[in-house]
Amino acid sequence: MKLILKILTDPVAVLSIIASIALFSILSALITEAVFKIEPCIMCIYQRIPFVIAFVITLTGLFLHKHPPLQQLTILLCAPNFLINALMAFYHTGIERKWWISAVDGCIAPNFADDQQSILENILSAPTARCDEIPWADPILGLSMANYNIILCLGLSVFCILAFIKQRQIR
Repeated sequence: MKLILKILTDPVAVLSIIASIALFSILSALITEAVFKIEPCIMCIYQRIPFVIAFVITLTGLFLHKHPPLQQLTILLCAPNFLINALMAFYHTGIERKWWISAVDGCIAPNFADDQQSILENILSAPTARCDEIPWADPILGLSMANYNIILCLGLSVFCILAFIKQRQIR
């Protein structure tokens, strides 16, 4: 418990953890794509953006090491960023599990009959992966990458809020 409290009250530790997790998440997605040949859908790609944003925010916070209040602000900015990502992952989960139909452009299979383009143009411009199909699921729990992203981002959002609160209490 003391270690957790020590980490939460140290802005550099918090920012380093967030930056490391964000970078690890981005690299994991790219490795999954390149090595395991699992192609991302458009929603998967959208879910990478908040990790890039968090990485940039945390690097900015690390450069502000002489200004603890600004570091705290960068930590606080990461919380809604991860919450938004969790909401995007939840929406993606709903599409994967067929709870709802996607309203995101490029996330559904193209309708060749209603389109003015030729069939060949439609095929060439269509995304390679569909949002409503699960390309990989955990063999034990059956959770998809979007499901794990919900858990990760909700946890990171709570972590950022707790760190901000603890750091404000000691200042």
